[in-house]
Amino acid sequence: MAVQREHFFPTAVFNGKQHTMKLDHQDILNLPKIPRLNLINSMVGFKSANLISTIDPSGTPNLAIFSSIIHMGSNPPLVGFVTRPLSVERHTYNNIKQTGFYTINSIQQGMIERAHQTSAKYEAQENEFEMCQFEEQTGDKLPVPYVAESSIKIGLSYVEEHHIKANDTILVIGQIEELIIPEGSMQDDGFVDLSNYEVVTISGLDSYLLPSKITRLRYARKNEKVAPL
Repeated sequence: MAVQREHFFPTAVFNGKQHTMKLDHQDILNLPKIPRLNLINSMVGFKSANLISTIDPSGTPNLAIFSSIIHMGSNPPLVGFVTRPLSVERHTYNNIKQTGFYTINSIQQGMIERAHQTSAKYEAQENEFEMCQFEEQTGDKLPVPYVAESSIKIGLSYVEEHHIKANDTILVIGQIEELIIPEGSMQDDGFVDLSNYEVVTISGLDSYLLPSKITRLRYARKNEKVAPL
């Protein structure tokens, strides 16, 4: 049963232009769990939507959706993602620590429902590729499968991790060992326009969107007008 909004959100006030609400730190902490999760997750803006594939030492693949993947640097090429506290078993994290490898795979519009299903609580011995009807694809560099349906595929090796004491999460950093992208997708300057391949993004925890490119702009320089690229 849905919780009535007025039971826990502050009253909106008119600031001369529009009605607004103000929530301080304690207001946020006082919210019920689900509204608090949805609020904070949606406030930070659109996030990447990807499937992380791993494999355990016995050879059983694991597949899970993540919205916390971030660019860490290009020389060397590093990518990070945040995993939740290890208070319960985290199959993705455990497999990476045991094997040292994983893959990151884009989610296209036609994959949304199956990708979302990977967030269900499957057992360690259950193969989410099979459970969620994805096809495994073998790369040249890593022992971990890619998602065949994904347009953008990144193969990584584990580099390091950082414990975030504030909420007991872990930032995992990996080095890119292999990229698999559509032929002709990389432009002369290296840019890959993901909007050409129906790569979706996430807002909040469960809202999926299909972004479209507005423009590309040249490198910004002082005293020069911003211009299209």
